[in-house]
Amino acid sequence: MKIKLLTTLILFCSLIINGQNFTGKAIYKTSIKSSFSFGDDKNSTMSDDMKKRLHARMQKMNQKTFILYFDQKASTYKEEIQLDAPKPQVGGAGVVLMSFGGSGNGSVYFKNIKEQRFSNQTEIMGKRFLVKDKLPEFEWELSSETKNIGNYTCYKATFTKEVENIIMTIDKGESKKEEKKEIITTTAWYTLQVSVSNGPDNYQGLPGLILEINDGKKTIVCTEIVLNPSDKIKIAEPEKGKVVSQKEFNKIQKQKSKEMMETFKSRKGVDLGNSLNIKIGG
Repeated sequence: MKIKLLTTLILFCSLIINGQNFTGKAIYKTSIKSSFSFGDDKNSTMSDDMKKRLHARMQKMNQKTFILYFDQKASTYKEEIQLDAPKPQVGGAGVVLMSFGGSGNGSVYFKNIKEQRFSNQTEIMGKRFLVKDKLPEFEWELSSETKNIGNYTCYKATFTKEVENIIMTIDKGESKKEEKKEIITTTAWYTLQVSVSNGPDNYQGLPGLILEINDGKKTIVCTEIVLNPSDKIKIAEPEKGKVVSQKEFNKIQKQKSKEMMETFKSRKGVDLGNSLNIKIGG
């Protein structure tokens, strides 16, 4: 009963504040837990120094900055370009870290909150796609729990879903595939002080701006918000790329990932030890 009353109160407050028209910019920092391993150290030809440098490079690759430009009806979410960003390669031993796609410097995630749809301009192995579909519906459970993020009071919301993870393993030149289903709980913290039903990536559907998301593996945290910035914000829907649905894109991505695994397996002169574990999915 308390949750229902809280939900009604939050929605009521949101409707009142939503009478205001404004634009904004929110900066988010992302970090992803890495499950990269070097296999059996006894049979590894990689030095300890190389392992440390590779771990550091992997960690840096998993920490990125994104900018959400938004108004009451729409938004764009894209990575902040760093001209001096290092290439994902560790020199001296021919070790190259491969990307399985779904990203790229030209990636833009556009959301039309009013029409409940999105356009995601993204890439797989250099080929550009424009994924167009309905926004995902998250079954949020609102909580009365609060915490402060910067100067903003945030409320907690969660949802759970079942995902299928595909674990690809290359062991002594032989590839193995294991499918595993698991239940993941995603926790969001949103603020009524910025009354837009929006957030980073594809997240939305709450009575205020989402400032933090954590699904157990990936964390996204807002570090700065600028409302009505002096520089006018222009929110434009991306137009470049082959138009596909989300279902079609997932199928293409899965196939390309399989091809990349085969390419990686057939590479010569690459030695990451006795085994290499790469996790795809989620």
